[in-house]
Amino acid sequence: MTYFNETHAMVRETARRFVEQEVRPHIDEWEEAGGFPREVYNKAGALGLLGIGHPEALGGTGEHDIFMKIAVTEELVRSTSGGFAASIGSLDIGLPPVWRMGSPELQKRIVPAVLAGEKIAALAITEPGGGSDVANLRTRAVRDGDHYVVNGSKTFITSGTRADYVTVAVRTGEAGYAGVSLLLIEKGTPGFSVGRDLKKMGWWASDTAELFFSDCRVPAGNLIGPENSGFLTIMLNFQTERLALAVMAYMTAQIALEACLDYVKTRVTFGKPLSKHQVIRHKLAEMATKVEIAREYTLHCATRMARGEQILKEVSMAKNFATETSDVVTYEAVQIFGGMGFMRESVVERLYRDNRILSIGGGTHEIMNEIIAKQLAL
Repeated sequence: MTYFNETHAMVRETARRFVEQEVRPHIDEWEEAGGFPREVYNKAGALGLLGIGHPEALGGTGEHDIFMKIAVTEELVRSTSGGFAASIGSLDIGLPPVWRMGSPELQKRIVPAVLAGEKIAALAITEPGGGSDVANLRTRAVRDGDHYVVNGSKTFITSGTRADYVTVAVRTGEAGYAGVSLLLIEKGTPGFSVGRDLKKMGWWASDTAELFFSDCRVPAGNLIGPENSGFLTIMLNFQTERLALAVMAYMTAQIALEACLDYVKTRVTFGKPLSKHQVIRHKLAEMATKVEIAREYTLHCATRMARGEQILKEVSMAKNFATETSDVVTYEAVQIFGGMGFMRESVVERLYRDNRILSIGGGTHEIMNEIIAKQLAL
C-alpha cells in the first residue's frame, strides 16, 4: 500500500536537505554540547517544517495530513539524534492543546511565532514521583480574581530549559482526572523558574528540565479550554504523541539496520566478510522483518487515525511493537559492530542509548499494555 503522495515526497525532500545541510554536519558537536542553537528553529520554521500538522489559519499547513507529518518525522530522525528530533518537535505536543482548546486571542498570540521558529513551545505533565499517573498530578492552580496562582513542579520536560511557552497540566478541581486543567505559562512569569538541565542516558542534544512554580500568577486568559476539562485534551494529545514515538522507534531501528548492512560488507572476520557468516545473515533477516512489520503496522494505524477512527488500542499496540522492535534491533546492531559498537564514534552506540526512552515517554510500555487490556474488556 502507498501511504505517501507527491506532495509528501516534496516535503520529505525539503526535510532531507535541511537535515543533510543544517544538522548532520554539526550533530556530533551538538550531542556533546547537550543542545543545538536556537537559530536552527528559525531555519526549520522558515522552510515550513514546524508548521506541518498545525492549522493553516495560524501559519501551519493544516492539521489533517498525518502522513506529511510522518514523512518529516522520518527525516528528522535520520539526523541520527533522537534528542534533536524530540527537541525540534516539542511544539507538536506543546501547541495542539492551545489551537484545539485555547481562546482565539491565545491562539493568535502564541501559535504563529512558534510555527515560525521564533519561539519554543513545550508540554509539562510529568511530576516528580508521578510518572505516568496523570490523573493524580499534584501541581495546583487556584483561581484568584483574573489570575490563577500555581504551585508545584514538573520534571523530565523536553525543551524545558529554553521553552518560551509551556503548556502545563495543573489541578484546579477535585482529585482524579475530573479536576485537571491546562494552563499556558510563559517564560518570565514571576514565580516560574527552570531548574537544572537534566543529564540523561540518551537524547543528549535535547535540553530536558525541571520546572518549578511558586505562587506563580498566570492570567486566567491563559486557561486552555474549560476549567477541569484538561484530562480529555491530554489524552487526545497522547494519541498523536504515541504515534510519533512509534515512528521514531521504527526509524531508529531502520537506521541501525542500515548501518549494520553497510558494516557487515566491509568488516572481515575469520577470513571473510561478516555478511558471509550465516549467524549474522539470519540475525539481519530477523531484524529487517521486525522493522518492516513495525513500520507497516504504524502506518496502518496512521491511515485509520486519518479517517477519524478511534484507535486507542491499536496506537498503543503500535507504540509497544515498534519500541520492542527498536529495543531488539539497536541491541543487535551494537552486538554486530562488536567493540566498535561500544564506541561513541559509532552511530549504533547513540541509537542504542537514544532508543531506551521510546518505550517510556508518552506512556510506558506497561501503561500501553493496561490500555490494550482495558480495550479487550479485561
